[in-house]
Amino acid sequence: MKLPSITRRHFVRLGAGAAIAGAAVKSTLLEPAVLAAETAPDGRKIRFAMIGTGIRGCDLLRAARLVPTGVCVGAADLYVTRHQAGKEAYGADFPTTSDYRTLLDRKDIDAVFVATSDHHHRRVTLDAVAAGKDVYCEKPMSHNAAEGFAMVDAVAANKRIFQAGSQRVSSILNKKAGEIYQSGRLGEVHQIDAHINRNSPGGAWTYPIPPDASPDTVDWKAFLLDAPDRPFDPKRFFRWRCFADYGSGLGGDLFVHLISGILGITGMNTTASRAYSSGGLYHFKDGRDFPDFLETIYDYPGMQVHLHCNQNNNEGNDTISIYGSKGTLVVSGSTLTFTPQDVTPRFEPYGWGGMTAAQKKQGQDEWNAAHPAVLPAQDLVESFTLPQGYNDTAEHIANFFRAVVTRQHVVEDEVFGNNAAIGCHLANYSYFHRTIATWDAATKTIKG
Repeated sequence: MKLPSITRRHFVRLGAGAAIAGAAVKSTLLEPAVLAAETAPDGRKIRFAMIGTGIRGCDLLRAARLVPTGVCVGAADLYVTRHQAGKEAYGADFPTTSDYRTLLDRKDIDAVFVATSDHHHRRVTLDAVAAGKDVYCEKPMSHNAAEGFAMVDAVAANKRIFQAGSQRVSSILNKKAGEIYQSGRLGEVHQIDAHINRNSPGGAWTYPIPPDASPDTVDWKAFLLDAPDRPFDPKRFFRWRCFADYGSGLGGDLFVHLISGILGITGMNTTASRAYSSGGLYHFKDGRDFPDFLETIYDYPGMQVHLHCNQNNNEGNDTISIYGSKGTLVVSGSTLTFTPQDVTPRFEPYGWGGMTAAQKKQGQDEWNAAHPAVLPAQDLVESFTLPQGYNDTAEHIANFFRAVVTRQHVVEDEVFGNNAAIGCHLANYSYFHRTIATWDAATKTIKG
């Protein structure tokens, strides 16, 4: 059989396509800035208190040790044994209490970190800003949409600095992703897929119950706050993320990281107009309210965002993929990769399949005349990696301390944090009501 001849023009075009498919990767190790922030006007360190010294509160204290311009001067937790856990995490002694309000009365405290269950975020934040304290509040910022707007209003009314605690917003990896996105190199972007997966009991919030947990060591009434009254239940206290009275499930625990990362990279600081969720409680049937698999499709301006979290398989773990007409941007773990789309112009013979050989030849000749040969591009794939030991939580805390001194808004301020949290609430509303959740901006409510 006679093979079709290949002209030099066709060869150059074929080479361009092959070059992208097998392009070399240009790898860059990112360099973090020195973790230092401006000191207070009198040269002293920012004095902060930690409200909640559970798992996340201790994480924050360990990260804060890396930031030289702040110092922890107090902590509060409703479980008395955690008072010592907080000191051990920070590696220093400081006063502790079960009543956070006594910390707010202290004049020597500049800021507070809120690392409580979600249903306490609003109350602690409102009390803190009213007492003149700046606030770093863990994600999700709110337990429901109404609470989020109450927090936004209170921060503004009291002229305080507020930062939501989705640390990847401050990550140098996400900042580099944002630079590439804002450069326009991706072309038109209409699709973003992202997921965080886990496959362990701990990853599904089945945390250990301390042997000394009892009504004598836990202030159960204070924990309930305005949630329904129940007898003391250590599972609800130590595994509060599983229960809708206190937590926000996969939406508030994991979706919020993906949403805040996407908003930070794209600069799309807004709320999705619609969300549709599906999923189920398939394995962890331990009395929890929330599903162990959740996926949601969001309508954001000009694009679809698809998120899913699986607590029964950790393949791929933590990834954000942004698909553009000219390139694909993937943030996965500690690596960022930009891969260009092969948009080299080519004659596409398939569309001419129903025409005569003469018509096809004429079409190809005309196309060749209108499209001069293009040399293949080289080294188009770029990879960026975080240095070993990099701590984005410490970076986030340093940014907060800097804002406390300069009084300039942080990237993840109360408006940003509220927009991200509303995305979580939309996902949960859709899942539990089995309907498309619509955001009504006029009334600031979710409708089915």
